[in-house]
Amino acid sequence: MQNFNFHNPTRILFGQGHLADLGREIPAGARILITYGGGSVVRTGTLDEVKAALKDFTVFEFAGIEPNPAYETLMQAVELARRERIDFLLAVGGGSVIDGTKFIAAAIPFAGDPWSILAEHAAIDSAVHFGTVLTLPATGSEMNSFAVITRRAGNDKLAFASPLVFPRFSVLDPTRTYTLPPRQVANGVVDAFVHIAEQYLTYPADAKVQDRFAEGLLLTLIEEGPKALQTPDNYAVRANLMWTATLALNGLIGAGVPQDWATHMLGHELTALHGLDHAQTLAVVLPAMLQVQRTEKRAKLLQYAERVWGLRDGDEDARIDAAIQHTRQFFESMQVLTRLSDYGIGADAIPALVAQLERHGMVALGEHQNIDVARSRQVFALAA
Repeated sequence: MQNFNFHNPTRILFGQGHLADLGREIPAGARILITYGGGSVVRTGTLDEVKAALKDFTVFEFAGIEPNPAYETLMQAVELARRERIDFLLAVGGGSVIDGTKFIAAAIPFAGDPWSILAEHAAIDSAVHFGTVLTLPATGSEMNSFAVITRRAGNDKLAFASPLVFPRFSVLDPTRTYTLPPRQVANGVVDAFVHIAEQYLTYPADAKVQDRFAEGLLLTLIEEGPKALQTPDNYAVRANLMWTATLALNGLIGAGVPQDWATHMLGHELTALHGLDHAQTLAVVLPAMLQVQRTEKRAKLLQYAERVWGLRDGDEDARIDAAIQHTRQFFESMQVLTRLSDYGIGADAIPALVAQLERHGMVALGEHQNIDVARSRQVFALAA
């Protein structure tokens, strides 16, 4: 096991009824900006419940944070927050709203051009405190310090991280997910699955606890994901999926093990240039990435084949092939397609995707930093 430092300061309020506890988690007298996306939190009554819980505070609202949150939109929220002297943010929504709120929190007190937080990894010295009310389990953003932001001008989709943008608390109420469209439920399952794979499918580090934890989370997604589509109001299913998605990327299973993240980097360019959902890009890229990197990942792929998919018969290469095929089939069973052609993207799109990777400096990716431009091109070609 590799050396590691692990610290996660986010308080989790898990289960039905915790919205009523919001006021106790926020400093008295705070001026709060509630951030959210489209109209779902309005239609379902979640926003009204949040505002009722915050009746003793001065509250402002900012709506319209998009999937793949846009820098241009978020800067409007930054201007509002500065003008109204906001000192606490509350994100109500899924990963995009929470990611966007992390950027807002960092940008409000930032002295320079906030774009440099993303483009130049400028140091963040302070950030406005914030909490979250999670309505879409997928990204784990409710319990980590990472965010991914898109800028429309330039087709950039860039990440940033800082220990200052851990949420102070997150409310995880599985009943808030009952009304999600099937596409969002499926995307959330795939997103969480690939988050785990990026930390697990690398090379052995004799990290038995992390491996078994990751395998258990993958098995939970495989078992519960299809049930979520079949029985949308099954509390036990939704609770297990919600907690799995949080644990997939709160730092725990990634502590002390090598990590990959190349699938995400290639996926980001598909979203930036072609507008695919984040999970759709991951479902397209991961099977191809595992095939291209099968030599480097051989030991963990064999472990994955046996422990997650129960594949013990046949030679090693056959088991690896079967494990990759089972992965693809699982994504498709969740109604998330796994080929570029499924989304109307042909091989002629690959040069522009590779050029984007080069422009963003993504030329030495993966746990071994050996995924160069040529290998990325190969992955995209295999995913076609």
